[in-house]
Amino acid sequence: MTKILSALFLASLMFGASAAPVKAPLVTGLPDFTDLIEAVGPAVVNIRTTEKLKQGQGAGGDEEMQEFLRRFFGNQVPRPAPRNRRGVPQDEEVQRGVGSGFIISNDGYVLTNAHVVAGADEVLVTLTDRREFKARVLGADTRTDVALLKVEAANLPRLAMGDSGKIRVGEWVIAIGSPFNLDNTVTAGIISAKSRDTGDYLPLIQSDVAVNPGNSGGPLINMRGEVIGINSQIATLSGGYNGISFAVPIDEVMRVADQLKKSGKVTRGRLGVEIGEVSKEVAESLGLGKARGVEVARVEAGGPAEKGGIKVGDIILKFNGALIERTGDLPRLVGSTPVGSRAVVTVWRKGAQQDIAVSIVELEDEKVKKLPVKKPKAEQAPNAIGLHVSDLSGAQRKELKIESGVVVEAAEGAAARAGLRPGDLILQLNNVEVKDAKQFNAMVAKLDPRKSAAVLVRREETTQYLVIKPRL
Repeated sequence: MTKILSALFLASLMFGASAAPVKAPLVTGLPDFTDLIEAVGPAVVNIRTTEKLKQGQGAGGDEEMQEFLRRFFGNQVPRPAPRNRRGVPQDEEVQRGVGSGFIISNDGYVLTNAHVVAGADEVLVTLTDRREFKARVLGADTRTDVALLKVEAANLPRLAMGDSGKIRVGEWVIAIGSPFNLDNTVTAGIISAKSRDTGDYLPLIQSDVAVNPGNSGGPLINMRGEVIGINSQIATLSGGYNGISFAVPIDEVMRVADQLKKSGKVTRGRLGVEIGEVSKEVAESLGLGKARGVEVARVEAGGPAEKGGIKVGDIILKFNGALIERTGDLPRLVGSTPVGSRAVVTVWRKGAQQDIAVSIVELEDEKVKKLPVKKPKAEQAPNAIGLHVSDLSGAQRKELKIESGVVVEAAEGAAARAGLRPGDLILQLNNVEVKDAKQFNAMVAKLDPRKSAAVLVRREETTQYLVIKPRL
């Protein structure tokens, strides 16, 4: 018996049976939202917008439908403009759509989505007690889809702001809004994901709360009655709710609202780079270890990054000491940096880490000019990775504003599988600058055929790393 017990004790140590399993708190019942809704409901408003159609101006159409699908604005296609007895179209004021909003101060400041009030000639705000006010649009920011309105009133109900940085996946939340013009409609669900990157300027809160056309601009509220986001988008193929909705985090909303209140616009910092994701293969080839940071694909001529010394192919790891974990982190960090201030950018270049000081300028809309590539004649045989390359002329280098590199005339084998195409410019091979075709081919000949190789490639206006993998 002693031997048996000893064996069992040994097995328990080996397999961890002696350690108590981690127990999650059990869900004992569904939450009751009744008191919460009574408290917060009066501060949620219905927003209607109207537009004056000029003579001969149409309404509705593909543009509004696309906006409906993308933002579930709930646009209603207006009827054709009326005509007088002679058949000439007359000016007419028509309703553009219905959205939602919420009051954030007793003296009448209201938040909603920018797309709810975009292009409106008149904005009407209706409270749950049926009071209606004309609202002034103090400012709207399309990058975050936030607009700040003002109505002339006092002693209004208002909502408390929460901390979107402290939200947890799985916690209960409710949405209140005017889907299909059914004002003060309440729906409930849970937070499905935090910091969901949808390609916009900031990460969004994902939930499974039912939202539909007209919910735009309404609040996403936690169980403490605090606003943690503005309902802004849905993922849909039909235009209706499919179980996934997105809200703009309230922390970012309030930063935008403060600027809109002061100046009517939002000022953001700009670094002057175009960036891309760093894959696991690229990170390993460059000696980074794990995938982290963002790859500099293009550097704006004359911009802060170029003046500071940031180069195409650099991997940006930190901005002012903050780690860059995903591609959306850098634009948000730079955007929140005061214009005119100095920032330190930590980059990975040619196998080493270094800090670069840059001066932040104001973000403006940019128009990128495509870079022409002229193709010289091809060589007779490809190199070991399947590339035909040749040198750039002095005129080409001047036109492309680069000091070195080679142009791809043809790609086959491993290079073609990696995505290289004729006309691509190769700037680096495994962190080593490519000066000319002779040097590049010599480096290729020395590559270990069992290991992947990273090439820094410029294609038109963008630059990225491509990994050439051996065929095992």
